[in-house]
Amino acid sequence: MEFDIVEKLLAMTLLGSEWVLWLLLILSVVSIAIMIERAIFYTRIKIDFREFSEALTKKMIDREYDDAKSICEAFPAIESQVVLRGLEFREKGSEAVEQGMNSYLAGERQKLDHGLVVLGTLGNNAPFIGLFGTVIGIIQAFNDLANNPAGGPSVVMGGISEALVATAVGLLVAIPAVIAYNGYQRVVKRHLANAEAVKNIVVAQITK
Repeated sequence: MEFDIVEKLLAMTLLGSEWVLWLLLILSVVSIAIMIERAIFYTRIKIDFREFSEALTKKMIDREYDDAKSICEAFPAIESQVVLRGLEFREKGSEAVEQGMNSYLAGERQKLDHGLVVLGTLGNNAPFIGLFGTVIGIIQAFNDLANNPAGGPSVVMGGISEALVATAVGLLVAIPAVIAYNGYQRVVKRHLANAEAVKNIVVAQITK
């Protein structure tokens, strides 16, 4: 018996596009959960960097290291925690201080980026998943017309309108994910830039 791949694939597409909508619904829940979790996380580590850096610089210039530690311990932000790691290696010299802070930043960068790759992936691919559902729906609509020619264009139009819902849902999932991804990426870059700035402050004062 000859294997007809077109017929087999057509049979698969005629299962309908409803499962695509359910998939997009699950992905939207995942996306929203990540956005909420990241918003809470970034809010928790928020810091007035100008005020913090000015206070830290003054303490470091005056070599009041215990006071500098006290300032950093009051904030859970990456900017303050990287300074604490550096001050722990102060007695071992500037090179040890810098290496200690670099190691800490490498680990914290992963925490800052956590979940963002999922948002980026959803933002890029959710429209294609929705389009896939639409294509399946259109195939099904034309198959219905072929099986019921007397129904006329109304048979196809009804099926196509339902199929386009998948594309709309795909965009509905993708747009918030893209907005959140771009916004959170800016937050991550700002925290890392601030951390690099305070790292340089500490290293510069330790070497003197």
